[in-house]
Amino acid sequence: MPLRLLYVMDPLARVLVDKDTTFAFLLEGERRGHEQRQCGVADLFLEQSVPHARTRRVHVRRAAIHYTLSDERSFPLGTFDVVFMRKDPPFDLSYYFATQVLGLADPAVTLVVNDPRGLREANEKLYALHFPELIPESLVSADPARLKAFMDRLGGEMIVKPLDGCGGAGVFHLHRGDRNLNAILELSTLNGTRMVMAQRYLPAVRSDGDKRLIVLAGEPLGAIRRVPQEDETRGNIHVGGRVERAAVDARDREICRRMAPRLEADGLYFVGLDIIGGLVTEVNVTSPTGVQEIDRLDGACLEAQVLDWVEARAARLGRATAATARS
Repeated sequence: MPLRLLYVMDPLARVLVDKDTTFAFLLEGERRGHEQRQCGVADLFLEQSVPHARTRRVHVRRAAIHYTLSDERSFPLGTFDVVFMRKDPPFDLSYYFATQVLGLADPAVTLVVNDPRGLREANEKLYALHFPELIPESLVSADPARLKAFMDRLGGEMIVKPLDGCGGAGVFHLHRGDRNLNAILELSTLNGTRMVMAQRYLPAVRSDGDKRLIVLAGEPLGAIRRVPQEDETRGNIHVGGRVERAAVDARDREICRRMAPRLEADGLYFVGLDIIGGLVTEVNVTSPTGVQEIDRLDGACLEAQVLDWVEARAARLGRATAATARS
């Protein structure tokens, strides 16, 4: 049966039709005849303790004018079967407060993807530290001297990145002999007042790229490889990384097997793992992307698999609610 779906997201006018994963979800939902509505973070509100959203009915298509919004109405979140929290980073106070509002939706009635509690807990840089056997050597500190000592232990080379960055912003590849080293560490840590993550530099990023593995309910769906430009360290598509086809291999499946119980417990159903040389460098949970690129390269339709899972999960909620009402 058709579902009522709400997407909390950035304005559709800013969506890149051929890249955006949320747009792929919307297209698939449109094809299946679901009632789909859209809102922004600022459209969420609480009356008493009941979460609501000011929403607009949305229809989408692959065309120059790729969406239509109509029928603006406010609803309690409990009237929706599924809420997709797909607001792009950064994770700021507005995002944090939005997860607080979404967290008041009754999980026995409405499925929120990803779970608001999990979104609050899972910083995309720090969450990987729950799996020390799967990640490169890492240090989180605001102390430039400690960071330099860590780099020395690694042989004089490392990556540093801000804990709240996205799209490769603020990522530096540092070397012991660089005369800018002290200045970069001072800038990154705001003169020793802001923590950053330092990790061993993985040379495999040059030859094998930075793999984005899309994971649904702990299972790998597909992957792409993002290869840095010759004059870049970062493979992010946002900064010009070249996208190549990548197979899901045995190491990817082993990573998912080890991470799945924790991801499930935290309600992190749809995530993107960044993997270099078989090691996890980041766990993307806020608004993972890559679905359309994988679709094109693999001849797949990952969004259909996601909607299949969402429909099945929503159906279980509906049956449980009905059983509770009968009792």
